[in-house]
Amino acid sequence: MTSIDTPTESSSAPTVTLISGGNRGLGRETARRLIEAGHTVWIGARDETRGREAAEALGARFVPLDVTDDASVAAAAATIAAAGGLDVLVNNAGIPGSHSPAGELTASDALAVYDTNVVSIVRMTTAFAPLLRASSAPTIVNVTSGMGSFAAVLDPSRVESTIVAPLYQSSKAAVTMLTVQYAKAFPEFRVNAADPGYTATEFNGNSGPQTVTEGTDAVVELATRGGEGPTGTFIDRSGVAPF
Repeated sequence: MTSIDTPTESSSAPTVTLISGGNRGLGRETARRLIEAGHTVWIGARDETRGREAAEALGARFVPLDVTDDASVAAAAATIAAAGGLDVLVNNAGIPGSHSPAGELTASDALAVYDTNVVSIVRMTTAFAPLLRASSAPTIVNVTSGMGSFAAVLDPSRVESTIVAPLYQSSKAAVTMLTVQYAKAFPEFRVNAADPGYTATEFNGNSGPQTVTEGTDAVVELATRGGEGPTGTFIDRSGVAPF
């Protein structure tokens, strides 16, 4: 795969970016790289201790954010609005959900995964769209996965085809479709989805072959386009990916 270099942006006012779940793994590395590229980054996290530690270590700002809670999301939007607004929203927070066999999954398991991975994007988009409308380069990056791609999970040459995780995989298919629909609903925004690829993080027990930097290539690429380029696309670190 071809690595995507981190661009460096220059403007009179730095791009302001919020990353949900930004205190660890892909979210934290995305924050580090975007700060390096000149962004002012807000790290949103449920765990205030870990969130503040990450923000202080990286030179970011911290905002308490539980993407499954309406009041928490509204409070975060108010905080960021009062601080000057937002240009880029990175919907990164997500959970793998239950590891039970498919026949033992429950409705509660499904609700937990969908609330965090899918409904949260609706919640976040609704709350932050007014701030993004005030930006000259409004951007939303939804972190999805090849695990939700029909093409990938049906291709025996790809690792995604070897995994059976109905809730996580279907939730990521929903994230990609939400991306397309929001791109159509907000034509003045750039709304795209990024597949990090199989990356070594806490999320998967550090089992992926990619480094965390490689895993953030697609996210960083979309977050640093400055409001330019296509919308409603799904990319990985090699380019446009199959749905």
